[in-house]
Amino acid sequence: METEIINRVATSGLVSLDLEELYHPGERVLYDLKDNLYMGLMLREKDFRAFLKEHDWRQYAGKNVAITCTEDAIVPTWAYMLLTLHLQPHANTIVFGALTDLEEKLYFDAIARIDPEQYRDARVVVKGCSKVPVPIAAYVELTRVLKPVVQSLLFGEPCSTVPLYKRPK
Repeated sequence: METEIINRVATSGLVSLDLEELYHPGERVLYDLKDNLYMGLMLREKDFRAFLKEHDWRQYAGKNVAITCTEDAIVPTWAYMLLTLHLQPHANTIVFGALTDLEEKLYFDAIARIDPEQYRDARVVVKGCSKVPVPIAAYVELTRVLKPVVQSLLFGEPCSTVPLYKRPK
C-alpha cells in the first residue's frame, strides 16, 4: 500500500518574503573626509573647494556612497553638503555615516518600494537565512510596514517558523 506524500508547506497558504531578494548589488564605498583635512585637524574651505573641482567624480558612477569623517576634527556641515552635491550626479545612493548606515538605507529604500497591499490578509513568513548581510533594522522596518495589512507574520523558513504577530479577530 502506497502512501501519498503531501507537501504541507506548499498547501499551507504561507507567503514567503526573502529580504535577500531586496539586496542592492551595487558597490559600497566609504568616502572619508579625513583625507581632505589640513594637518589632520580641520577642513579649509579654499583647499576643499579646489579639491572638489579637480577630483574625478565619475569614479563613483552607480556606486553607493557613505560619507563620514573618522578623525576627531573640525568639519563644518556645509562640507558634507558640498561633497554630496558633487557625488549626486554620479552615485546611486549617498548617506552620511558608516557603511552599515548605507546598507540600512539601501534596504529601507527597497522596502519603501514594496506595495503592502500585495500582502493584505496574508500569512507571511519573513525568511531568516540569507547569503548576504541583512541589517536587523531592515527586519524591523519590514515588520512596521507589514503589520497593518497581514493576517499573521512569522519568521524563519516555511517548514519551521517563529510566530510573531497574529491579527486579533
